Amino acid sequence: MRVLRKYTNRRLYDTSRSCYITLEDVKQLVLNNEPFKVEDSKTGQDLTRNILLQIISEQEGQSGSALLTNQVLQQLIRFYGDNMQGLMAQYLEHSIGAFLEQQERIREQMETMMAAANPLTMINRIADQNMAMWNMFSQGFDRKGKEAEESNESERKEKDK
Repeated sequence: MRVLRKYTNRRLYDTSRSCYITLEDVKQLVLNNEPFKVEDSKTGQDLTRNILLQIISEQEGQSGSALLTNQVLQQLIRFYGDNMQGLMAQYLEHSIGAFLEQQERIREQMETMMAAANPLTMINRIADQNMAMWNMFSQGFDRKGKEAEESNESERKEKDK
């Protein structure tokens, strides 16, 4: 697991690469599914959640359409301190996991459908079918032509005799 240290100057230090990194770099670690932990440089306290929340906050502020609407945020706030808080955390974790699995399946199905509905793919299939029919058709002519030539040749031989 990668260990990142947060210093009092709010800078993040990647101990595995021995360099300072940005929140954008941390976001990339998340996107790449790389395990990491953010620790306070003095106390060793785990600050991973704080950094992840900071990344989410920046994303919510930058994007035109927020993932966490005001209504969703208000509903989440209502769960803090409630006896259902732990259950809600598990529910959200499982729901998002299930959603991601379904999203992957839908992506695969869409790619399959797009490949099937791609006009170039369809045109190639039609062209392949046309070529196959043309080959069968032309082979039939070749056979009939050869048979006719053989028949004409045998008739000529008969006449020559």
